[in-house]
Amino acid sequence: HSNTSRKKKKSYHEMVGFGAAAIALLAHISYCDSFTFAPLPSKHAAKRMNKLLVSTTADDFTSDGAKSQIGNDSFLNENLMARAQNGPGRVNSEKLKIGIVGAGLAGMVAAMDLADAGHDVEMFELRPFVGGKVSSWQDKEGNHIEMGLHVFFGCYYNLFGIMKRTGSFDKNLRLKDHIHTFVNEGGHLGALDFRFPIGAPVSGLQAFFKTEQLEPIDKFHNALRLGTSPIVRALFDFDGGMDMVRDLDDMSFSEWFTQLGGSRGSLDRMWDPIAYALGFVDCDNISARCMLTIFMLFAIRTEASVLRMLDGSPQTGLHDPIIAYLEERGVKINLGTPCRDIVHELDDENKPIRVTGIKVGAKEEFKPFDAVVAALDVPGIKKVLPDSFRTYPMFDNIYKLGCVPIATVQVRFDGWVTEMNDMDAMMDTSGDKSDGKAPGIDNLLYSADAEFSCFADLALTSPGEYYKPGEGSLIQAVFDERAFSRSEEQIVEDCIKQINSLFPSSKKLNCTWSNVVKLGQSLYREKPGQDKHRPKQATPVENFFLAGSYTYQDYLDSMEGATRSGLMVADEIIARADGVNGLAAKARMAKNKQKDGDNMPAAAGIA
Repeated sequence: HSNTSRKKKKSYHEMVGFGAAAIALLAHISYCDSFTFAPLPSKHAAKRMNKLLVSTTADDFTSDGAKSQIGNDSFLNENLMARAQNGPGRVNSEKLKIGIVGAGLAGMVAAMDLADAGHDVEMFELRPFVGGKVSSWQDKEGNHIEMGLHVFFGCYYNLFGIMKRTGSFDKNLRLKDHIHTFVNEGGHLGALDFRFPIGAPVSGLQAFFKTEQLEPIDKFHNALRLGTSPIVRALFDFDGGMDMVRDLDDMSFSEWFTQLGGSRGSLDRMWDPIAYALGFVDCDNISARCMLTIFMLFAIRTEASVLRMLDGSPQTGLHDPIIAYLEERGVKINLGTPCRDIVHELDDENKPIRVTGIKVGAKEEFKPFDAVVAALDVPGIKKVLPDSFRTYPMFDNIYKLGCVPIATVQVRFDGWVTEMNDMDAMMDTSGDKSDGKAPGIDNLLYSADAEFSCFADLALTSPGEYYKPGEGSLIQAVFDERAFSRSEEQIVEDCIKQINSLFPSSKKLNCTWSNVVKLGQSLYREKPGQDKHRPKQATPVENFFLAGSYTYQDYLDSMEGATRSGLMVADEIIARADGVNGLAAKARMAKNKQKDGDNMPAAAGIA
């Protein structure tokens, strides 16, 4: 096309987009009237509504800190980052000996707060490195290997607070342009471009209405559906909109989206890639609550859709500063030391009432603790929980949660894959191209035309440890269950073939190195109806606690979700530590009874 025809086409698309915006607004007004949403509640009424909502979920939480992480206010609470940055804000008068099973992000965050509250903390990790699902390590040749592709959304307030606390936020994160880019077959780009002089919600509305990723008719239907969504209601009545989102957990996003005008084309070309990136499942199989939660944040917070990525590997940029923080406070981290058993007492009904410690390592060494935190993922907690714990519905419900498999593929080339405009620059790996100076797209990328949900050139986005002098792109892509069963060799071959399809000019480049990491059970499957099965951090066993991104918190299974759960479990333990009925007092009582022989359990009462 000529420049003139391209301008006409762009003007036409923008006209359709903004026309759809007007229709969507009218639809929203009609929708609100039909459901008698007007007049909107007063501020006092909204507060009463929110208190009522929180009261249905907060009864099992003792601490104010944990309560602040749930309910509608948690999405608008600007103090969450400061809380994570400043620590628990109190030191217990009683000192507990606490064992944490799992040294992922949730476990390490919990250990930070518990150590700062004055407790003696020891951690046990199955793997030879920390990080859980955010782990990274080096192979024999010095290549940094990862499980997954880790992107930091601007709404990761708790995680950013932790990173500020350890001094890694300003030093180790690289801010990306405020645009979400879709790469389509043949090198055609689409985008949600949030760069706009006016912030949310206007920046988000114009991004959806002007996106090149959708055809005009799909853009129209997309705007119509979003205009009748809880997201729009939340702009005027946040509590009402968020309550609607919570009620949609039993419905798939596709079902919700197509009910009132959303098109299949919108799902296929834009929403499916986003769903795969969030939970590694498509819109037909992901909860509407899951999808709308993140877009609710995008709508009300300008910074929520801003992306950052680490300058290098998760181990260096995220975990090492936390480890240093913990070691300065006397926390011991035992790597390669799995928990083999949770030793506990049973009551007369054979229900567990108290944990006395854990057995760890190959020799099953017994380690006594006043309290134990199982900071594990879904497969980890299923493996370590004794059968007797399933007599409580909270623990039994965990077995209703499933997980999705992923394969993380790293492929290095002898040129710059995402550079499509300058062939000479694409082939040139000479000179210093560190610190993001290499050509190409320096951002997270999505695609509707590949089997990997999201990908990036880490030599560009995270050059600190992924750029190598004289070499080119390091594409890191995450394949979901559609490709998981294939051999590693086939996955690499398919990855290169699909990269070539998205970036046709990359066919001139050669693969110089590759690696595949398969994780059979990664995130818990965010399918409809799962939210009710997620357990709280405090459990029916008085001194046994849970943490992990799958546990109950109002965000997704993610780094932010893991951080939230770690802060919440620490707050719950700190709130229970002191007093005549506190964890410390109960631990002393149990030890005294054991010494006196008054409560020697029978063999059947020990697990």
